[in-house]
Amino acid sequence: MRAIVGIGNPGKKYQFNRHNVGFLALDHFAEKHHIKFFPSKYDYYFAEGEVEGNSFVLAKPTTYVNNSGIAVKDLIHHYSIPVYDLLVVVDDINLDEFDFRLKKSGSDGGHNGLASIIYLLNTDEFPRLRIGIGSDFEKGSLADYVLSDFDESELNKLKETFEFTSGIIRAFITGGYDSCLSEYSKIKNQLKNNIKDSNGS
Repeated sequence: MRAIVGIGNPGKKYQFNRHNVGFLALDHFAEKHHIKFFPSKYDYYFAEGEVEGNSFVLAKPTTYVNNSGIAVKDLIHHYSIPVYDLLVVVDDINLDEFDFRLKKSGSDGGHNGLASIIYLLNTDEFPRLRIGIGSDFEKGSLADYVLSDFDESELNKLKETFEFTSGIIRAFITGGYDSCLSEYSKIKNQLKNNIKDSNGS
């Protein structure tokens, strides 16, 4: 079994916040695969499913972003999942809005949710899929920005991003990180070629 964890804050108040793009990506994936989230006895909502005979669990922590590690630690212990079979989906202000990047491991990049996970798992050796939310905010207003809502136009554009990230998540479920990386590279090359075509080159 493999685990995919979205990072975000629980509750309707935060549902469409930029900080919750990890939750939104998992909601999109769950809807595509006709599975629903349920509360657990731990600090997360979960949804279990299977793709091509490969079982998986999606999780959305209820600990709030800064304490995400509590939920993730409980999740991988409960399901006996090694960290290399954990994929964390997280927002990133260092990426352009609607862009996405896959990394096998690394630092928290200034994200408190990732910092909590790294601290409580005592390792940064887990894959993460980062989704760009841009950085269109004035100095000192980061918190207000990440807790602001996407507007309707942005939510519509995110649907295309989530189609791509759903393919990457699916590849992770069926073949682990290597398969995931292959799908990611294929999508990125496709997008690059689309840009070239649209520019007439």
